[in-house]
Amino acid sequence: MGGRREIAARLSMLTINNIEVVYDRVILVLKGVSIDVREGAITTLLGGNGAGKTTTLKAISGVLHSERGQVTKGTIHIGDRRIDGMRAHDVTRLGLAQVFEGRRVFEHLTTEENLTAGGHVQKDGSAVRQSIDLVYSYFPRLKERRHQHSGYLSGGEQQMLAIGRALMSRPRVVLLDEPSLGLAPMLVEEIFGIVDRLVRQEKLSVLLVEQNATMALAVADHGYVMENGRIVLEGPADKLRDNSDIKEFYLGLNEGGGRKSYRDTKHYKRRKRWLS
Repeated sequence: MGGRREIAARLSMLTINNIEVVYDRVILVLKGVSIDVREGAITTLLGGNGAGKTTTLKAISGVLHSERGQVTKGTIHIGDRRIDGMRAHDVTRLGLAQVFEGRRVFEHLTTEENLTAGGHVQKDGSAVRQSIDLVYSYFPRLKERRHQHSGYLSGGEQQMLAIGRALMSRPRVVLLDEPSLGLAPMLVEEIFGIVDRLVRQEKLSVLLVEQNATMALAVADHGYVMENGRIVLEGPADKLRDNSDIKEFYLGLNEGGGRKSYRDTKHYKRRKRWLS
């Protein structure tokens, strides 16, 4: 899937330029982060727990303000519009949607009521209906369960619903935070396949945050690696898949292609070549 789209000549839909993020005015979390998300492509941001991936997404979507965080340096643009400092609802109206980690569906509402709630930025009722039909065309399982309360959906169906709800605002850019979390491998593959189709057919631009590096690099066109609030490596996804550091640390493979032992992986964490 990933790496097939030629993205070098495509427009930049989301540009993060040298940003720093501070919490409570003193805690520096992101340090000079720059990321470029191209039109009709999937860009993945890899890194371990605490690397700063989710904070990066919150800085983009405007959610930081509610968590006593702020972008203190650098700029963020959707197309030619600068958005750092904007509130989340204003960023949404400019064409950005975020799918949060943990799915966060409205469990007391039905599947279709969840989707309708996601279309709140559309004032035309017929446009909302068209968006719902679009979601159902990509996620037919949601159509089958449209009258079912979302709290009774499976984890995979809730993830589909969370993505579908984000699509209801007809975004140009979608931020996906750990969509594979807690899901069976077959469901993860199905969901990532649908996301890939959405990017190709609807010309969406996706920034995908994932700890499942194998799946993320399989579907992505370009990737970034984050450590301790900094970007330490970037490149085309197929080149990252072949990078010896990525293979050892994120894919858990040794030079011969076999699985590394826990002891070897733990040792490797202390000697990552890009931080030396």
